[in-house]
Amino acid sequence: MSSTELPGHRAATAVAPTVSAVRVAEGEGLRSVALPGLTLTVRSRPPQRTGLPPALYVHGLGGSSQNWSALMPLLQDLVDGEAVDLPGFGDSPPPDDGNYSVTGHARAVIRFLDAGERGPVHLFGNSLGGAVATRVAAVRPDLVHTLTLISPALPEIRVQWPAVPTGLLAVPGVATLFARMTRDWTAEERTRGVMALCYGDPARVSESGFREAVAEMERRLELPYFWDAMARSARGIVDAYTLGGQHGLWRQAERVLAPTQLVYGGRDQLVSYRMARRASAAFRDSRLLTLPDAGHVAMMEYPEAVAQAFRELLDERGGS
Repeated sequence: MSSTELPGHRAATAVAPTVSAVRVAEGEGLRSVALPGLTLTVRSRPPQRTGLPPALYVHGLGGSSQNWSALMPLLQDLVDGEAVDLPGFGDSPPPDDGNYSVTGHARAVIRFLDAGERGPVHLFGNSLGGAVATRVAAVRPDLVHTLTLISPALPEIRVQWPAVPTGLLAVPGVATLFARMTRDWTAEERTRGVMALCYGDPARVSESGFREAVAEMERRLELPYFWDAMARSARGIVDAYTLGGQHGLWRQAERVLAPTQLVYGGRDQLVSYRMARRASAAFRDSRLLTLPDAGHVAMMEYPEAVAQAFRELLDERGGS
């Protein structure tokens, strides 16, 4: 068993339903990448010039590559950026083995980078994607040039109350029950709930941005595997929180060699602001940006501030 594999996989058959088209912002492109055991949808934005170093953006639980659409254009003069839809999210179908653990998602990222020979990359991760990126950087340092983590889902002893419902999705049967209990909720109601949980100030979302989010919520609810992907990925986070030894996320954070930019929001209801200090101590070569008014998705709320932090990280390293 390699360092990126864990026991306990349960097979699942990928479903390819007919649903609404995924939104693609102006200047972006989507492509499908077939890999052993999975197919990934990748969102890209052409760099301003050739020869720029590659970057990869990894979204959080329930998110997609669209979560990076505000940040990517701010960095296209620095990197050749791509954002991946993790298996079962965005426009990527479920993995053949049904493995939604943090390790399973990390393996998908590693396979993508190995297949495209794009490494080492500037790796970005938010929430679940932050945990995934941490694991990738720890087990495959050759693939990661720098690491930027925005509210990474690293283990907390005292989980914040607003995060409890997400953890409950990991309990077998709860996701199905919740889907039944909320079947009369509109996509607009669900979207407002998600934004209230994830944004420091939901009022910052434009009307057009809100409507686009509602349309994406409607699309996701058409997917027959939506709740299964959510439940199993939530279970994967819970399992990662309890895992010890070399696979423990804090232990792996200590093994990361790449220069690391940490970003935490003062109004984050899902990842505690107090974890910023512990993360700063764990990652050996880290710098910290705290945004008092940001919530859980600073790259969507304050993309300019996140972009500036990344620029400063590169400046410290001589612009590479």
